[in-house]
Amino acid sequence: MGKKAREIVGIDLKDLIKDLNKAYCDEWLAYYAWWYMSQTVDGKGYEDMGEFLGKIAKDELEHATELADRIVKLGGLPVNNLNDLEKNANNPYPGVMKNLHDYDTIIKLVTAAEAGAIEVYNKIAKKTFGKDHATYQLVTHIMEEEIGHEETFENLKEK
Repeated sequence: MGKKAREIVGIDLKDLIKDLNKAYCDEWLAYYAWWYMSQTVDGKGYEDMGEFLGKIAKDELEHATELADRIVKLGGLPVNNLNDLEKNANNPYPGVMKNLHDYDTIIKLVTAAEAGAIEVYNKIAKKTFGKDHATYQLVTHIMEEEIGHEETFENLKEK
């Protein structure tokens, strides 16, 4: 990021990069959890549940990619050691499923993780609003998708 852009942003870039890196780690953990469950889900209607999880996993990977790009543009480096993902995340790994046909637990786990992501992006949006327009636009875009993910799984819970 150039001198004028840093001047306009007017916020602590190291702190912002740290927040974005934590969200980046969250996205990788969610990606892997949803992808894993999409591959191993079992039971009645497993194709539909697997499809939902697989689609959301792809979105989470896209979010990680977008965050990595923004972190680099701000002069930082995304976390690059897989062993450091959970340690640097806002939230722990979403969970290890032992019963992959327990859809209630899957839905509860996914909606809780998505709600946590919404909180993270809302916090970053408030921090960047009116200051770092590019980061604000990115995190509100991601937050909108996370809201959609949460709603999708809440709707499944109601059925």
